Amino acid sequence: MSALVETRSDLSLEALRRVAWDGDGVEIGDRAMAVMDRSHAAFQTLVEALQAADPGALVYGVTTGPGDRGMTPLTEEALANRPRRVWTAASFGEALPPRVVRAIVFARLANLVDGHAAARGEVARAVAALLEADHLPVVPGEGNGGAGEILALGHLFYELSDRLELTAKERMALINGSPCAAAMVADVALAGRGRLELAEQVLALSAEALNVPLEAYSELLEPLWGDEHETAALRSLRSLLRGGEIGRQGHQAPVSYRILPRVLGQARRALAEAEAAAAVSLRSVTDNPVYTPPDEAHPLGSVFSTGGYHNARATAAIDGMAFVWADLCQLAQRHTDKLFQHPATAGVLSEEWTYKPLHMVQAGWAAEARLLAQPSLMGLGAFGQNDAPAMSFAAWRKAVAIGRCLDAGLAILAALASATLQASDRPAPPALDQLTRQVREVFPAVTGVRRLGPDCEALAAAFTRRVFKGRIAAQGLRGG
Repeated sequence: MSALVETRSDLSLEALRRVAWDGDGVEIGDRAMAVMDRSHAAFQTLVEALQAADPGALVYGVTTGPGDRGMTPLTEEALANRPRRVWTAASFGEALPPRVVRAIVFARLANLVDGHAAARGEVARAVAALLEADHLPVVPGEGNGGAGEILALGHLFYELSDRLELTAKERMALINGSPCAAAMVADVALAGRGRLELAEQVLALSAEALNVPLEAYSELLEPLWGDEHETAALRSLRSLLRGGEIGRQGHQAPVSYRILPRVLGQARRALAEAEAAAAVSLRSVTDNPVYTPPDEAHPLGSVFSTGGYHNARATAAIDGMAFVWADLCQLAQRHTDKLFQHPATAGVLSEEWTYKPLHMVQAGWAAEARLLAQPSLMGLGAFGQNDAPAMSFAAWRKAVAIGRCLDAGLAILAALASATLQASDRPAPPALDQLTRQVREVFPAVTGVRRLGPDCEALAAAFTRRVFKGRIAAQGLRGG
């Protein structure tokens, strides 16, 4: 199947999931083709009119060069010798996974389909056609320290710019804007959905293993706290634990169990912001220079420079998800401590030659997540015009690394909680039965000395595959 794109309002988060994670194609509709072709012609007329009125008229990247050469018009010789290909494929390092590259291709259409890039319809169809190729261009996720995203986009569209005879504005339209930021915040939001569900289930399984009282998840707290995300977390925990052990311990639970609704509420809040940031970013026009098609006040349209390629909201939203994932890593470590120390569960787990080494492994993953969780503050830029770099690539790479720590930490905690229930012949609550069966299939009970690392890694990989559902999303996962 193909996702039909007629306007930028069709570029939704759900459509991106279909295209980037499940492998659907994109069809550029006839309405969009007509709009782009009209805007392209109108833009050419506008540039000619500006030059006729003032031979030194500056239209960034069209009558001028890019970057620091955008201050003066190009000579006729310089215009004639301008390179045909995009020139910015200079970054290098670890490649972005296929799902993210497909997401960038999809997000690139936002500038094009309503005519704001002044590119022809055939350019948009050529961009969409990249999704049908057997192999996408390799796009480095590292070394992208520019003010915008021109380095990564230079790799993505290098060959396309050679196959098509592009105008100067069309070449600029391929590499300017912030489709990478839109794609990466969307990717984190989609992963956030799966990780939230997984984290709530594993932490609830831990609460059941410790047999904590359920008062900390009471419905009576909902009006007292008055927050929609914490209310949703309270309801989720009650649903997951319904039908579990009847005789709970009489004293209050450890802090790391009582604060679950509030920490999970924050995770839900961060996810909501990431989804909102993705929804806005995917349909935003971020080109530079941006063209607004003709209207009554501007019969030839308008062209002007902007900073749309700097998506500060996406970076902040990615950081927000990364930070709650790091916090959940710390909670998984605290829960692990309690399972090893609590009188009701320590006897099952405390033998040095069985589960106890996992305490140190859990501490390692939690420490790594904590060290990674640094804010993506705006860094030092390059010289000249590129004096403030975009931080979305760095934020996304950090979030991916912390997400891997969380998958590992949840795998360890799930294995310990499952073993505790199994040893005492206690069933998991019905809502957690499927999770428990998966854990025991991948990580059987430890009855003798064996290497536990491979079992942990296999369960962490299974959890990661659960997060990244989809034909394309599952490609290139570690341990997958």
